Amino acid sequence: MSEAEFSRLVDERQLTPKPVSIEATAEEREALARRFGIVAVHQLQATVRFERAGEAIAAHGRLSASIVQSCAVSGEDLPVRVDEPLALRFVPARPVEVEELELEADALDEIEFEGHSFDLGEAVAQSLALAIDPYAIGPEAERARKEAGLLDEASSGPFAALAALKKP
Repeated sequence: MSEAEFSRLVDERQLTPKPVSIEATAEEREALARRFGIVAVHQLQATVRFERAGEAIAAHGRLSASIVQSCAVSGEDLPVRVDEPLALRFVPARPVEVEELELEADALDEIEFEGHSFDLGEAVAQSLALAIDPYAIGPEAERARKEAGLLDEASSGPFAALAALKKP
């Protein structure tokens, strides 16, 4: 397994009620941009509060980031601001004893950890990856479509053929 680009280990035995803030360095942001296939990550920061729930640790807070990604149509650089709530649940890893495992709905978003530490940075990085729109389009998208000879959805969508039949 490769090392996480934005690793911030938190020891569960050292948790306090105070919020924890983490911020990616320039090198970490560059590595995350490569990992996510985007132009740049200019800023990545998160603040969370931890709360114990039995053996699990709930983390609630906010993720904020400033990224640059490419337009899915024109390829132009698009600056994007990400501001997302965070709701993470870290649980101790358990051995899987059956071949087929059925998860309950509340177990689907759990992040397992071994020992006494979990990686808040990697969880934040994954949350950022999920917040990135893979099909973002910029202001030059329509021009790029026209130059490439692509029709807009109204001209090429499922009802375009029906509309053509209506014309005299």
